[in-house]
Amino acid sequence: MDIYKINDVAKLIEGNSYVGRGIIIGKTADGKKACSAYFIMGRSANSRNRVFTVENGAVYTKPFDPSKVEDPSLIIYAAIRRLQNHLIVTNGDQTDTIYEGMEKGLSFAESLTSRQFEPDAPNLTPRISGVLHFDEGDFNYEMSILKSADPEGSACNRYTFTYPSLNGLGHFIHTYVCDGNPIPTFVGEPERVKIPNDINEFSSSLWSALDKDNKISLFVRYTDLETGKEEDILINKNV
Repeated sequence: MDIYKINDVAKLIEGNSYVGRGIIIGKTADGKKACSAYFIMGRSANSRNRVFTVENGAVYTKPFDPSKVEDPSLIIYAAIRRLQNHLIVTNGDQTDTIYEGMEKGLSFAESLTSRQFEPDAPNLTPRISGVLHFDEGDFNYEMSILKSADPEGSACNRYTFTYPSLNGLGHFIHTYVCDGNPIPTFVGEPERVKIPNDINEFSSSLWSALDKDNKISLFVRYTDLETGKEEDILINKNV
């Protein structure tokens, strides 16, 4: 087993009907840009009734058809927000929890101590989060997963991973291993994946690999480390 293997994220996803929601963070192969990506999938009509929107640089999930919303509590939230030199990416309203905690001087991990997995038994969906810390033309990043310690949801396991940024390397964390009932949740460390220089190549490959029936939306941002300029790609299945 090659523990330093860097995978093609599309090949990790292809043929898997349901990896849920996913976060990818890393640095392009040329070392010039930071990559942050987030996608959502859904099986129910309520979950599929969503789009991504961008407002003042922040990314939100919104209902595609407001008249069909059944329960907005776990599907409508700010997915990406910037706080000074930090870019926060998550799969739920813990984006705001991290933002408010770090604004008060707490660390990324400390900010999440008040949260746990989602209350959607029997799946008990993990909360996955990431943050990029930009400084002096470079960045490092952290990723987190909060998941149930047992099938009953009686306690929460908390895992935080801290990474330097290395050229061409990213890390991929997602909520589920595959489809199921209940759905098996992600296990182990975030997966090592390639980050190409071209945002269009990366976005197209990722979107194409996601299951055609269950994919909903994808957002990818490349941030130029020298200038701070952001390049975004947003893809919504519902248009």
